[in-house]
Order: sequence, then C-alpha cells, then structure tokens
Amino acid sequence: MSQSNDTLNPFDPTGMFKGLRDSGMDAWSKVMMQFVHSEAYAQASGTMLDAWLSTSAPFRKAVEKITTQMLIGLNMPTRTDVTGLAQRLTQIEMRLDDLEAQLTESRRGAGPRSEPRPAEDQP
Repeated sequence: MSQSNDTLNPFDPTGMFKGLRDSGMDAWSKVMMQFVHSEAYAQASGTMLDAWLSTSAPFRKAVEKITTQMLIGLNMPTRTDVTGLAQRLTQIEMRLDDLEAQLTESRRGAGPRSEPRPAEDQP
C-alpha cells in the first residue's frame, strides 16, 4: 500500500503538480536564502528599521505621556515612581550591608568577651 514519492503514479492527476510545487519551493528557498544573507539586504533592513523607529518615537512619547497622566489621575504609581522607589531600596540595602560588615568587623576586633570575675570575700 505504501508508495514512495519519487515515482510518478499515472493514476494520480495531481502528482505532477506536487512535484513541480516541491521543486519550485526548493528553488525559491535557495534564492531567498542567498538574498537574505546578502550585505545589501542587511543594509536595507537597517535603513527601514531606523526609519520606522524615528517615525514611531513621537507616537510612543505621546502614549507614554497619556498613560502617565491617566495613572496620576487614578492615584497609581508611575514608572518614575517605581524606579525611584527601587533606587531608594537599593541604597538602603547597601547601607544595611555596610553596617553589618562594620558590626562584624568590630566584633572580631574586640576579641572574645571575658566574664567579669566575682569579687572575692575578704576576711
């Protein structure tokens, strides 16, 4: 029942078209691979991307401004608020680490603590 795809079946009217389709797709894929890997294509893609980014920058700024105003109106934190809070928390963490290091160093410098001796009874 199984039949290989390499042989042409005379009772399959679409077999020839399938073979043509496959060979055409192989040829197109080879041509497109060469085209996409060329330096000219890379430069053209870079130019198009630069143009798209420069034209979309004003739109992105407008959306960011509207979003910020809406968040302020809803009494929610904005991106700058969250970034500022993260920076402050990082500074606090660094100061705590410094204090911990100083405390550990001062404990090492003091050496082991000796218990005070009880006063001896004098007769």
